Amino acid sequence: MTTVFIKGLGLIGSSLARAIREGHPDIRILASDPDPKTQEYALSQQLADQVFPGLQGAEGADYIILAGPVEAIKADIRQLSQMELKKGVLVTDVGSIKQAIVDQARALTKKGVDFIAGHPMAGSHKTGVWAGRALLFENAFYFLIPASDQSAERLPELEDLLKATRVKWLQLTAEEHDKIVAQISHLPHIIAAGLVNQTEETFAGQPLGTRLAAGGFKSITRIASSDPTMWSQILLNNSEDILKQLAEFQTELQEVAEEIRAGDAAALYDFFQKAKISRDKLGPDQVGAAPGHYDLFVNIPDQVGALADVTRLLAEAGISIVSLQILEIREEIDGVLQLTFAREADRRQAKEILAAYEMKK
Repeated sequence: MTTVFIKGLGLIGSSLARAIREGHPDIRILASDPDPKTQEYALSQQLADQVFPGLQGAEGADYIILAGPVEAIKADIRQLSQMELKKGVLVTDVGSIKQAIVDQARALTKKGVDFIAGHPMAGSHKTGVWAGRALLFENAFYFLIPASDQSAERLPELEDLLKATRVKWLQLTAEEHDKIVAQISHLPHIIAAGLVNQTEETFAGQPLGTRLAAGGFKSITRIASSDPTMWSQILLNNSEDILKQLAEFQTELQEVAEEIRAGDAAALYDFFQKAKISRDKLGPDQVGAAPGHYDLFVNIPDQVGALADVTRLLAEAGISIVSLQILEIREEIDGVLQLTFAREADRRQAKEILAAYEMKK
C-alpha cells in the first residue's frame, strides 16, 4: 500500500490530505501536527489514518509532504537527512519561499533522496485544519522546483499524487520563484498589515473610524489576518528580494506624495489611469483565477428577508457559498452583498439565478 506522510495539518497540509483522499482513496495517509485538537479532528474526519509526533512515521512513507512554516520545513529537512528513509521516497514541501529550502534540501539529495520543492499559490485568511478543503487549490498555480536532475524525472509522479487539487503546474527555478512571490504575494502582505496597523494608530481613541471601514478597506486588508508566525519567517527567508521590492514601492509612494504636494493633477491622473489599465488586464485568462475566491457582488435592498431570499435561491440550486459579507447597508438604500464561491462555474450560475429572480420581481 502506498503511504503518504504529511507534516503539518494547517490550511495547506489538511487541504492536500483531502485532495489525496479524493484522487487516491486507497492511499494510506499518516500525519503529524503538534496541536492535540488538530490531531483529533484529522482522525475523526479521516484526513489521516494515523497521527504521529514529530517525524515519527516518516521512515516508511513513499511520499513525505512538509507543510509547516518555512523554518519548520528547513528543520524537518535537516532531521530527515539524518534518518533512514524508505528507498525511493519522494520528499516535497509547500513553503512560500524556495531558494532557502532548496539549499537546505542538498542534505537529502546528497544521500540520493529525491526532493521537489513545491508551492501552491493558494490560501485563505482562514487558518487551521478546519479551514482546509480540496477545492482550495483549483485553478491555482502550483510551482515545482526539482532539487536535482534525478528528482526532475519524478515530476509526473508528484503531479499524479496531487491530481485532485486541479491546479496549474508550473516549473521554474527557485530564484525566479522567490522574485515573483516577493512582488505579488510578500509585498502585498506587508502593505496590508502596515495599512491595518497605521489605521489602528490613526484612530486610537476614536473607534468610530475603524467601525466605518467599508468594503474597499476590508478587501485590501483581508490578507492581514494571515498567520503572523508564517509571514515573519517568510520575510526573513526571502529578505533580499523583499527589501528590493519594498524600496521600489516606497519610491512609488514618495513620488505620489510629491505630486500631491505640487498639485500636479495630470501626474496623479496618470498614476491612477496606469494602475487601472494594468489591473483591468488581470483576468483569469491572463494570469489565472484567484484560487478559492470567486466573488460576486450583489445589490441588496434594506428589506426584511432580502438576505434570506439570496441564500435560499442558491441553496435550492445546490450552490455552496464559501463566505458572505455585507459590505455596506444603510436605511432605505441598497447595500452590497459580497458572495464568495469555490468555483468560477458556481459564481456564474449564482449570477444567472439572482439576475433571473430580480427580473421576476
